Amino acid sequence: MFLSVIGDDEDRRVGRRPGVLKAVGLTLAGALVVGCAAAGWAYWHLNSNIKSVDINSALGDDRPAKATPTPSVSQEAPLPTEALNILVLGSDSRSGKENQALGGGSSTGARSDTAMVVHIDAGRTTATVVSVPRDTLVTRPSCPLESGGSTAVSYGAMFNSAYAVGGPVCAVKTVESITDVRMDHYIEIDFSGFAKLVNALGGVTVTTDEDIDDNDSHLHLKAGTHHLDGKQALALARTRHGIGDGSDLGRIGLQQKLVTALLEQISSTNLLASPTKLYSVADAVTGSLTTDTGLDSLTELMSLGESLKGLAADDVKTVTMPVVTAPSNPNRVVAKEPAASELWESLR
Repeated sequence: MFLSVIGDDEDRRVGRRPGVLKAVGLTLAGALVVGCAAAGWAYWHLNSNIKSVDINSALGDDRPAKATPTPSVSQEAPLPTEALNILVLGSDSRSGKENQALGGGSSTGARSDTAMVVHIDAGRTTATVVSVPRDTLVTRPSCPLESGGSTAVSYGAMFNSAYAVGGPVCAVKTVESITDVRMDHYIEIDFSGFAKLVNALGGVTVTTDEDIDDNDSHLHLKAGTHHLDGKQALALARTRHGIGDGSDLGRIGLQQKLVTALLEQISSTNLLASPTKLYSVADAVTGSLTTDTGLDSLTELMSLGESLKGLAADDVKTVTMPVVTAPSNPNRVVAKEPAASELWESLR
């Protein structure tokens, strides 16, 4: 699933609901009440679902400085309260029979179709989520490769090419190079796992403002309210050609609607009343995650979720990095200056 919201209206707010990271933490915590023996097996299985990448070791010290922690005043095993920056990517693979059955195309490999920098302020009661359009042209830095060696610096590269050439490590390094903001954590959500999550929740209800007719995502909807299953929800997350001007900015707006609908479904579903459904949801969540090594266990994810218990959705401001059409290509964008730099400066 997506772990936050994305949007392109700086002042836009959504209704009061639990923050997504908090919801994930509480959902996973709830999975442990299904019985002593079963809970032990469930914990082991859900914990082993989570994949991780050691980004800190790969990047070393050539990174922006960490924010100075704010000491906690609590005397009883205090939860962390310092500011936090998390890079959240939605990765999409359209290869293979399973993904093509979910509406994927003929392309191979995985790509980062959604990118958000989630900044949680000190005290963890307010947050800013910045969406970075995948079509943004950037200078992609040299990135270390797991197999050894490194990628070459690339000028005027599409932002999402960083993930394609160097995986999570290069995605983090590219974000840090264009923002000068240290990413404390990395969370990657697999789109096909997101579809399984939607199905586990019984679907989501979304209202679209215009007809959607996208042969690439295989989604065809009339304007109005629709209850979507996992396959349809994934198609909505992928849609860009059937709405607006066909740009990534239109897709960002659709994904915000989808994430808002997902939050509503989670908050309205009493998962603790159904251990079977609770386990299915927790299994779908953990099975779709790749994190850095600082968040690669249920204990760490639940600690993060608990630290965000004071963060409600209307305390989250959602924005898109300011961009303008690229002079070199009308189908690409570049950061709008000085607005983009001022935005990143406000998050340091």
